[in-house]
Amino acid sequence: MKERTNTNKVFCMSEYDTLKRVILCQPQYMTIRQVINETQEHFKDEGIHIERALEQHADFVNTLKQYDIDVILLPYHKKYPEQVFTRDIGFTLGETIFVANMATDARAGEENVLKQWLEDEEISYFNLVKEHIEGGDVIVDRDTIYVGLSSRTDEKATAHLERLLHKFQVVTIPFKEKYLHLDCIFNVVSPDVALIYPPALTEEDIKLFSSRYDCIEVSEDEQFQLGTNVLSIGNKRVLSLPVNQHVNGELRKRGFEVIEVDITEIIKSGGSFRCCTMPLLREGS
Repeated sequence: MKERTNTNKVFCMSEYDTLKRVILCQPQYMTIRQVINETQEHFKDEGIHIERALEQHADFVNTLKQYDIDVILLPYHKKYPEQVFTRDIGFTLGETIFVANMATDARAGEENVLKQWLEDEEISYFNLVKEHIEGGDVIVDRDTIYVGLSSRTDEKATAHLERLLHKFQVVTIPFKEKYLHLDCIFNVVSPDVALIYPPALTEEDIKLFSSRYDCIEVSEDEQFQLGTNVLSIGNKRVLSLPVNQHVNGELRKRGFEVIEVDITEIIKSGGSFRCCTMPLLREGS
């Protein structure tokens, strides 16, 4: 890995510090071409209305910009129908961007679009080439890194991260296979508040999360509507779907500003706000 030379472009140490720069991609060619998760199975016959998805994504981008967030839009390609979910192609930890090795044929190659952009911007990265790992399974909270063991992220990748990240505690979180990524069932939205869907997790991990956070439990219906998959942009401000009224109400009770944006067309393919964003720069303590 090359040494970083411009540290103000890249830095993340949590899921909740103030978001300043983030990578997205428009859902121009979004389609359920090959069913790769349970949500797509549900919507495969209905399909995705591309114009509506594009309008919703544009509203999402404009909302981020209203909060002074620099939004980078990667070029989209017809051969990558899942490209809107930029979170999975990498993750930022400290001053390093880790580029993922995508686990499914439907998404293989998306990482090359990200690497090309990083190289053009002269931003170095660490290429995880041998093991499968996707950013939706990686949740960062200061010196603790939660890594979900899923059909997309294997134990070899977790072991590799443990060897690389000596200063961090890497905690592996196994969960039921029917759920795509860790951020579909667990998310950290502030130093002391998390969203959790207990039926997907082990008793041991539920106790772990409950000991560290005030856990807002998400219902089965709101889990299907990706209630955990919110995006914190810092200062207790969170983007969430209007339809997830219980989650939003519980967040507001805890002093959060909930910014409701409708991207229900996009979630038909199995991802919401967190899935659609790859943070590059967060500023905080």
